[in-house]
Amino acid sequence: MIEPALAAEIVRLYHSEHWPVGTIARQLRLHHSTVRRVLAQTGQPASPRNPRPSMIEPYVGFITETLTKFPSLRASRLYGMVKGRGYPGGPDHFRALIAQLRPRRPAEAYLRLRTLPGEQGQCDWAHFGKISIGRAERTLMAFVMVLSFSRMLFVRFYLDSAMANFLRGHVEAFGFYNSVPRSLLYDNLRSAVLERVGEAIRFNPMLLELAAHYRFQPRPVALARGNEKGRVERAIRFVRDAFFAARTFRDLADLNAQALAWCGEEAARRACPEDRRRSVQQLFDEERPHLLELPATPFPTEERLELSVHKTPYVRFDLNDYSVPHAFVQRSVTVLATLERVRILEGTHLIAEHPRSFDAGEQIEDPAHIEGLAREKRAARTHRAQDRLHRAAPSAAALFLRAAQRGTHMGVLTRGLLALLESHGAQALQAAIAAALAEDAAHLGAVRHFIDRQAHERGQPPPIALHLPEDPRLHPLSVPAQPLHAYERLSTTEEEPADDCDPTPSKPQP
Repeated sequence: MIEPALAAEIVRLYHSEHWPVGTIARQLRLHHSTVRRVLAQTGQPASPRNPRPSMIEPYVGFITETLTKFPSLRASRLYGMVKGRGYPGGPDHFRALIAQLRPRRPAEAYLRLRTLPGEQGQCDWAHFGKISIGRAERTLMAFVMVLSFSRMLFVRFYLDSAMANFLRGHVEAFGFYNSVPRSLLYDNLRSAVLERVGEAIRFNPMLLELAAHYRFQPRPVALARGNEKGRVERAIRFVRDAFFAARTFRDLADLNAQALAWCGEEAARRACPEDRRRSVQQLFDEERPHLLELPATPFPTEERLELSVHKTPYVRFDLNDYSVPHAFVQRSVTVLATLERVRILEGTHLIAEHPRSFDAGEQIEDPAHIEGLAREKRAARTHRAQDRLHRAAPSAAALFLRAAQRGTHMGVLTRGLLALLESHGAQALQAAIAAALAEDAAHLGAVRHFIDRQAHERGQPPPIALHLPEDPRLHPLSVPAQPLHAYERLSTTEEEPADDCDPTPSKPQP
């Protein structure tokens, strides 16, 4: 409410002085809606003075007729049609006018959907941004499943939404519930529905195998009917707000451990949206007897790919290279991968196994594979020696570059640095190379000098290298330790003359 005197001033300025509503609002420091309300209360609502004709007026009939036939026609397309008929205005103002002229569809009412205990679950993917692992930037996706009756929630994070992770999410969720709902409701995900024509649906064969193994029925929602899976949509929003917001974690395993604990504790203790008097855990305990039992064995979720080994003994899988024995180059192999391990087979024969890496551009190697190749090719052995030095001491690359510019023999330098790496370790070699480069001394002698000086400063004795010839008879050679008590006695006692010796010289006999 405003003062009566101020209301009278508004009426006077509008009718006597003919001030526009905007001028009155600015001068009296009021909102224009307040000025219009005061004028309306006096029975004389404000009206525009000398209104200008709108540029769109000649085209209103054409626009209305077109929108009646095509209610969902986009404003940009309609603007092109009107522009071709001589409309002089711009697209932004035209879009605002079309919003006023477009016919309104009546709001649709929805029935509240209720399910029986153990009857239905809903699942979907949710995008949670990006995560950096080494040099790779991976997409962080969350697999979310919720039981429709009790609203018991499960969430697990993966680095993509591939089919293998889609299957893993189901297996992990069923393990969390220790049971299976009778049907699962899906959006029109590519992982679930490959093709849909009207009511004809072609499911992903891998999803059908999973459903047959756990004996549940996959069911897609109707097209443009997101309300049918509103439980999982609200569950995803709940995960974003109540769990992921401001969450800190070391890596993906730590994030999933926190998510699993949260699902079993905080998310299970919340009040059920259908019955605020009871918790989700209480309703889940009631629902558990109606769920299906788990099969004796879980569904296999390994990623399986048929790949080729090229000229180098590596298989490229998921942005990284995994080594194989050099005898398998130029041959086809099968890669079986879990989230932890990568196995490489030829037929049914296992030829290599490695820990899985989610970095990018990494070389995951078994030393035996590389040593086998190095024994066959000396060039490969030299290359691997320099590569090993680059990995152990990153400054070695700059040392090799400067040494090559000065005409240093690369083979001698490589062998000498490898010997220092074996005897002193990677950390000491890196520090010595850095010190040599700082002095612009790019040669093996300087590195030896700095590594010996650093060892002396730490009080370490110089290592003694023992090189045996490549004779197989010397490889099992062992030197047993000998007692040193006799040598200790020799070092602690002084030499004494024998008892039967005369210290004075004897006189010669005549």
